[in-house]
Amino acid sequence: MKNLAKLAWIVFSLSHARAAESEILLEPVDEERKRTVPIKVYLPASTGPQPVVLFSHGLGGSREGNSYLGTHWAKNGYVAVFLQHPGSDESVWRDTPPRERMTALKEAANGANFLARLFDVRFVIDQLERWNAEEEHPLAGRLDIDHIGMSGHSFGARTTQTLMGQRFGNGRSLGDPRLDAFLPLSPSVGRNSPGEAFGHISAPVLAMTGTLDDSPINPETTPDSRPKMYAALPPGDKYQVVFDKGQHFDFGDSRRNHADRSPRIHPAVQQLSTLFWDAYLRQDETAKAKLRSPQLREEAGLVAKDAWDWK
Repeated sequence: MKNLAKLAWIVFSLSHARAAESEILLEPVDEERKRTVPIKVYLPASTGPQPVVLFSHGLGGSREGNSYLGTHWAKNGYVAVFLQHPGSDESVWRDTPPRERMTALKEAANGANFLARLFDVRFVIDQLERWNAEEEHPLAGRLDIDHIGMSGHSFGARTTQTLMGQRFGNGRSLGDPRLDAFLPLSPSVGRNSPGEAFGHISAPVLAMTGTLDDSPINPETTPDSRPKMYAALPPGDKYQVVFDKGQHFDFGDSRRNHADRSPRIHPAVQQLSTLFWDAYLRQDETAKAKLRSPQLREEAGLVAKDAWDWK
């Protein structure tokens, strides 16, 4: 097939209660960097062009992680593209002795891998644009490339924040204007003052964290520090949920970290995130009104001590 020689792809169907979706595994090669960026694409049942949501995994994760979000977003009409970042993915720990894994993960959270993630996202957007125009590609004509959301957890949230325009110590921003709305799970504020880093962000943002959402590798990132990103954002299409007793790995679905996972958080994340995408990728005014309605807490299954804020 034309232009697919360097792609390894598998298409298979899944059955769901509401619709049948597809999953596609692709391994595009960034020739300029000599780097393969594996992705998993969750396709909705509809064949017309649909908005796209990109997802960046946390440190030590893979494109297979957070599938509870990929499948849910696809069921609700979004093309969900889950990236895998070599160098900060599961390869860091998988063949490492257990006693050395934490050290290996900390070492992988370096500047080079962080920058590589940003270029991975830019490269994948470029690829999506090309594939959408290639008649023989399984994604041809399936992507509304003018409406793209960006999400990620932990290290993936840092990736998301940077691409939405976070400013660093030198005032530099590495945002990508092709991205329209942002959903960081377990955000962090970094070394710059929150106001300097995020005070200029005009794009829609939904931040999610928990009162027990610490960092597995950085003691300076505490549950109290994570909401500071939202606090620094200017008013206008900004939202935040802080789950009472929500832990760092409550936002993931890894079998290694499932023992203490709260069963109520995944459904709430699914519902709130989809409503957010509807409001800002589909420009659905009804969805936007729901995000700000008094009934939202009950409909999303939030408990009394969960904090839901918008500005």
